[in-house]
Amino acid sequence: MTERTQSTLESHPDIQEMRERHARAERAASTQQGQAVEAMALITGLYLAASPWIAGFNDFNTLAINNLITGIAYAFLLSGFGHAYERTHARAWAAALLGAWTVFAPWVVAGEVDTTRTIVNNIIVGVIALLLALAASAAASKTDRSERGRTDRTTR
Repeated sequence: MTERTQSTLESHPDIQEMRERHARAERAASTQQGQAVEAMALITGLYLAASPWIAGFNDFNTLAINNLITGIAYAFLLSGFGHAYERTHARAWAAALLGAWTVFAPWVVAGEVDTTRTIVNNIIVGVIALLLALAASAAASKTDRSERGRTDRTTR
């Protein structure tokens, strides 16, 4: 008969890496900068989604639908970004692209929607969204760099 060994989670070869990844996620999410960026990004995304009705250009259906979808997507991308640390950089860059898209959307979407009200609204919200996404990416990479520095010091 062959002898069977029972495998536990503690004996998993990648357990230390998984614990470190979780700890980095917690550190990124628990910093004041991370929490502030997450809260402001959620508010920015929700405003972008509701902006056609708040700023009064909901008669422009194409831009109104564009802002609604883009705002919801932006809010989902950056809310809770620290809890998915390994995907933070990709999510932050996708959110940055949505911020840039928001700036140019009044000139790109179909129809005559490039009025002063739509342009001013989308430029301001788009720039804020872009800056918040870049801040989210910087917060994640800052946590990653400081973690790498600690690891390098402990291995020496």
